[in-house]
Amino acid sequence: MIARVVATSPKVSNLTLQPLSILALHGPNLNLLGQREPGIYGSLTLAEINRLLEEEGFKLQAKVFPLQSNHEGILVDTIHGALGQHHGILINAGAYTHTSVALRDAIAAVNLPTVEVHLSNIYRREDFRHHSYIAPVAIGQISGFGGQSYLLGLQALVHFLRKDEG
Repeated sequence: MIARVVATSPKVSNLTLQPLSILALHGPNLNLLGQREPGIYGSLTLAEINRLLEEEGFKLQAKVFPLQSNHEGILVDTIHGALGQHHGILINAGAYTHTSVALRDAIAAVNLPTVEVHLSNIYRREDFRHHSYIAPVAIGQISGFGGQSYLLGLQALVHFLRKDEG
């Protein structure tokens, strides 16, 4: 396991004075949620998941900024841009979870607390889905609860950020 130190810079200190800012990243093919293999991924659309995240964020005093891309470079650039703009990252990297060293390195480089989420239980699926490049640089991973995985991930990320403020 790779050791990782979570940033404690002035950018993320004193979090009670303002709502938290959370970047929610959705990877490839997640734009097709609701129609793509609903037996695996459920019937919620990405727009519905984003709405649920925004509602949950409001309850948690956190503003959620969602972005979906099928392009690895856009996701990497967005992670780089999160530094100094967001307190944490919630990410479902889709298939890039299992293939992208670039996303792993981007998350490690910005050193923002990151929670990895998946709609399906990746450990009950094909063997190639059992490995995550992101997990070693994330503070945690939640999978297998459908759209609820996102909400649980957001709750865990906000809890992690808030516990560090005291």
